[in-house]
Order: sequence, then structure tokens, then C-alpha cells
Amino acid sequence: MKNLFSHIDKDLSSSIVVFFVALPLCLGIALASGAPLFSGIIAGIIGGVIVGSISGSSLGVSGPAAGLAVIVLQAISDLGSYEIFLTAVVIGGLLQILLGALRAGVIAYYFPNSVIRGMLAGIGVIIFLKQLPIAFGYNVTSDDGTEFFIKEGENTFTEIFDMFSHLSAGSILVSLISLVIILLWETKLFKSMKFFQLVPGPLAAVFFGILYFSFIDPNSFLAISQENLVSVPVPDDFSSFVGQFTSPSFASIFNYKVWVVAITIAIVASLETLLCVEATDKLDPEKRTTPTNRELYAQGLGNTISGLIGGLPITQVIVRSSANIQAGGKTKLSAIIHGLLLLISVILIPKLLNMIPLPVLAAVLLVIGYKLAKPALFKTIYRRGIDQFLPFIVTVLGIVFFDLLLGIGLGLGVGITTILISNYKNSHFLHIKEQQNNVKNISMVLSEEVSFLNKGAIIRELNSIPENTNLEIDVTNTTRMNYDIVELLDDFASTVAKSKNINLVLVSEKGTVQNPESFSEFFGFI
Repeated sequence: MKNLFSHIDKDLSSSIVVFFVALPLCLGIALASGAPLFSGIIAGIIGGVIVGSISGSSLGVSGPAAGLAVIVLQAISDLGSYEIFLTAVVIGGLLQILLGALRAGVIAYYFPNSVIRGMLAGIGVIIFLKQLPIAFGYNVTSDDGTEFFIKEGENTFTEIFDMFSHLSAGSILVSLISLVIILLWETKLFKSMKFFQLVPGPLAAVFFGILYFSFIDPNSFLAISQENLVSVPVPDDFSSFVGQFTSPSFASIFNYKVWVVAITIAIVASLETLLCVEATDKLDPEKRTTPTNRELYAQGLGNTISGLIGGLPITQVIVRSSANIQAGGKTKLSAIIHGLLLLISVILIPKLLNMIPLPVLAAVLLVIGYKLAKPALFKTIYRRGIDQFLPFIVTVLGIVFFDLLLGIGLGLGVGITTILISNYKNSHFLHIKEQQNNVKNISMVLSEEVSFLNKGAIIRELNSIPENTNLEIDVTNTTRMNYDIVELLDDFASTVAKSKNINLVLVSEKGTVQNPESFSEFFGFI
């Protein structure tokens, strides 16, 4: 409990940012799913409070996922009612708990870094492109906010071109000033001042947006139209608030269509969560590792509870998680508080929330999108070689032009193909040799070809090495070292090896290096 509150100042600050990012996404995904708007809020609350409390992820934030919106929309239509669909959500959650018990979380180790980084960059590109029209006052968010093809003859690019015919001076002004506020907040000058450390830039931008809407003349050409404001359901009293919760129809539990939907939700939600966990751990400045089986259990319990009270399916979501990291979150307290803020806000201040201009939130998301897909990232991956860049760029393009899962599948397919071609020429194996002297000496001899397919086995071997050990990593015969393994060794050297007092020795044709500071530098990746 002490560790949970050890960074409460930074976690509270970041939770507010995540709250303002999550609120419109919860509503937008519910709208895209053909479900009651309040169902998205329920999922956000459960994802923050319940999943956040149980999960072993320090920085991951869960809630309704855009990647499931199409599945939910189709399922509600096929099953005939939202209440029947909720039964499938409950069953899907129970199946996820079962997957956790069966230790299925190991699948996360078999996705290459190039695909994970491609997923992050692809989502960043989508966020940026989708928020541009909103920043200019053209709110056309009638889908889940991630699909490239919207309807016949229209796509993301046509939306951007169409926005020039629907420009709003007020929206442009608000989004530009909000961007300036957020960017200034991140400069060294502002960061050095105590006030700017306590109040996050996105929160200041939101306050500015509320004040702007409150004081601007509604008839002015600089006014913000109603369609460009946040729209949260406003209950008349507590009973009407409680009335927004929905119960599943368990009478349909023996309907095979319900089970088909439940299995689909369990598989897709689990896969999206595990990929997000892997991506979030990569973004974590402290390089902590999330226990994947525990994450499946937490997500399963969250989906079970969400389905029981009328919420949408839940996954860990990279947009919220990356926002949490960018805002300086340190522990899972940030995710928990963000869920509580969602609950408190829809009860106490729904009218105030409905005064927030969407262009302000668009500005927040534009910054997040840019940080996820910086041009420098593309250059860095390109320099690492074709075996890294090709899966990366295929994943990015697949996600942008199709959808999340297809993009990941295409990137993974390309990554496996490049590895198989390489492995056709060079076999690979992992051999560990142990010698007993006064101290325990372990020699790990890496094969001629080491790829991301070896990542899971190497992680298990490294984590099993006891304390106070001399570990010799022999790469004398290694002709090709995949970047995933190099990064894994870097993370091991900087965290596990130091905490367990493991003395590292790198043996290669170049000579012997005691406790190498950077494997990436040694193998020429930086």
C-alpha cells in the first residue's frame, strides 16, 4: 500500500489527464458500438477502479476499446438486444479468467518489438489524422474513430479535405491556444516552476476551454457550436442515474450465438490487452514487466462485472496508457483515480463536463498522436535494418488503412517470414552450461542466429538465474543478433542483474567485456 501512494502527486496529476482523454473516448466508442452512451462510462469506471486495482501493470489503463466497436455493433445486431449481448460479455470475461488460469499470457512474448512499435506508431497516426477535423471544428465522429474507410466513397483523407468546407473560427482558435498551452507546459522553463509541475498542461487547456465557452457570445462567429462540445448524459436525480445501468438477459445463456460472441470477445480482448501490455512496458521509463497471466485474470474479472451492470467489453488501451505515461504517471494509482473521477464526474458535474469544447480534447490527442509516431522513430527503425523496418512499416500501414488486428497480423506475418528466411540459412539453439567452483558460474552460449522467436525461452532462462552468480554470455559464434534480444539483454543488465547481484561477462570475437553498459551499443544498434 505504501508503494501505491509513493508518487501520489504525479499519479494524481496524470490521472486527471487520462480522465480527460478517456471521457470522450468512452462516449465515442459507445456511440460507435450502437450501445447506450452510459455503457462506455461504465466500462471506463470498471476498467479504472476494478481492473486497475487487480492488474499488475503499473502504467496500463483499461476501458472500452475502439478495436472492439465493430464486433460489438455486429453482435448487438445479430443477438437482437443489448441485454442479450451483455450475457456474452459476462461469459467472455469468465473465459478470460480461465485463460489466465491456463497461463495463456505467455503469447505476449512472441510478438516482435518491430510489430509492437508499429502498433504504437500506427495508432499515433490514426489519432492525429482523426483529430485534425475536430480541431478545425468539423465533428464527423460517427464511427469508432479508428476506421480508415468510413462509408462508401469516404475515408479519413476525404474527412480532412471536407473539413476545409466546415471550418469554425472558434474551434480553430480554441485548439490552437490549447496546443500552445500544452506545448509551453512541456518546456524546461515552465517545468522548472512549482505551479506548472502541479497542474498538468492538458488540464489547464481544459479549464481554458470551459472559460472560453462560458464567456464567448453564443451568437459570435468565434462561438463553439453545441455539436463541438462533450456530451455526457445528465440524469435528473439519483434514481434516473441508477436507471442507466442495465442487467444481462441470462435466459439466452444457452443460445449458441451468445457463446460465439463470448468466445470472440475473450480472444480479441485478450489479444489486444496482451499487445498493449507489451507496448506499455516498452514505454515505461522504469522498464517494469507486467505479469501477463494476472492481467488476463484482471481483465476477465473486469469484463464480468462490466457485463453484469451494463458496460461495454474492456481491454487495456494504448491511447489511455500512453497518455498516462506521457503525463508522468508512476503507479497504478493513476488508473484507479481516473476511474473514480469518471464516476464522480457523471454524478456531480455532468453539466460542467458538457461545457468542454471537443477541440481542446483534440489538441490533447494531437500531441499524444505525434509523440507516438514521431518522424524520428521511423528513421531509427529504418537504420536498424530491413528485418526491423519491414514488419514495422507493414504494421503501421495495416493499422492505418484497415484495422488494429489486421495490421498486427500483417506485421507479424512479415516478421515471421523474414525470420524464417534467415533461419533457413542459419539454425539456432540455446544452450546453457553450468560449472561449480567457489561461486556459481553459468555460461550461456547463444546460437549462430538469435531471433525474437527465442525471446520467451531466453527470458525464462535469465529470470531463473539465482542471485550472486557469474553469468557469461558467449556470442562468439553468433552471426546475427535480432534487436529484440539485444533490448532484452539491455533490460536484464539494467534491472534484474543489478537487483540480484549478477556479474555479467560478455564474450565475443572482439574480446571479453565485464558488465557491459549497453548491449545495443556493442551490437551497433545505437
